Amino acid sequence: MKARGKQHGQELGALEARIGHAFHNRALLDEALTHGSALDVVAKGRRSYNRLEFLGDRVLGLIVSDRLFREHAGEDEGELAPRLNALVNKRACARAARAAGLGAAIVMSPSEDSSGGRDKDAILGDVCESVIGALYLDGGLEAARAFVVRFWGDAFDAHESAVRDAKTVLQEWAAAHKRGLSYVLVEQTGPEHAPRFVIEAQVGGYAPTRGEGASKRQAQRAAAEAFLKERGVHD
Repeated sequence: MKARGKQHGQELGALEARIGHAFHNRALLDEALTHGSALDVVAKGRRSYNRLEFLGDRVLGLIVSDRLFREHAGEDEGELAPRLNALVNKRACARAARAAGLGAAIVMSPSEDSSGGRDKDAILGDVCESVIGALYLDGGLEAARAFVVRFWGDAFDAHESAVRDAKTVLQEWAAAHKRGLSYVLVEQTGPEHAPRFVIEAQVGGYAPTRGEGASKRQAQRAAAEAFLKERGVHD
């Protein structure tokens, strides 16, 4: 039993090194790594990661929302929400958990372990969120943010490079059909701090379509979307 305790302590130390945070209260990390199946085979009074998962899910959402809000200042809620959903879900959390090597440190029952529990997306995703919750409680928002920056970095980059908005689709469509494409400002209204723009997407040989938005970029995208919808063009 003592050998197992020493081994687990070593696993926690190795995990702290991988995630770049030495816990002041290591019991938080221990709880974050305890699967419900283990409660019958470990010390009484120990809790599973469920509560920390609940907290970590909200902390993760805040961190990612804040980053998207700052990096995409010209986008409205309807454009930010799909980005958030692509980055805050069980699959994304499971990928981050694998990158951080969380699976090796999870405490679970022998039967769950033998059934491949350490590599199940559902468990890894939950543990990732619980570790974020533990980091938040132990080191504050910046400790949790550092984890997300480290283990979501590639996901942010991959998602960003995969985003193809309506302007990109229309530009490629127009080039393929050898049609000129331009965006023309039709109207600008509202005060300086809250302007509204109306812009036309003009494609050679077709009737122009209009879009409106709080920025020229939004209005251009809306105009492109209107053209693509009218012509039945899909990405």
